[in-house]
Formats: sequence, structure tokens, C-alpha cells
Amino acid sequence: MNFLTFDGEMLTPKIITVLYWLMLLGVVVSGVGVMLSGRGAGMIATFLGGLLVMVLGTIWARICCELLIVLFKMNEALQDLRKSKATL
Repeated sequence: MNFLTFDGEMLTPKIITVLYWLMLLGVVVSGVGVMLSGRGAGMIATFLGGLLVMVLGTIWARICCELLIVLFKMNEALQDLRKSKATL
């Protein structure tokens, strides 16, 4: 019944974890797409560009998801603080 009253555990951090894995999948697919898009003399540049997309995309996805989780952790800490002050 906590699901209907928002009193239980937060669902969004779990969704953020799934979103992170989907973002990583997208980053890998994009990186491989960039790697395979090169023809002729530009093959080395596009291969390195694909690696760069994968590395930077992974870091960016991690930062975005961590920032969202930090917001939810702050919310939980504020709720705990409110509960502890209410009992005083």
C-alpha cells in the first residue's frame, strides 16, 4: 500500500539505474557506428572518433545519472532530518 501513498522506498533511483544501462548501450552503438562510418583515408580518424564517443559518452551518462541520484539522496536525507526533528 506504500506504493499508492509515496511513503515507501523511492522507485525513481531504480529507474535511473535502468536508464543508465540504456544510455550505455546507446553510447556503445553510437561509438561503433562512428567507427564503422569511415572510408578510405579517414578510417583511422573515425575509429578514434568512435572510441572518443564511447569514452566521453560513458563519462557523461555516469555524471548525469549520478546527479539525479544525488538529488534523490538529498531528498531522503531531508525527510530523515524532518522525521528526527518531529520526534524531539
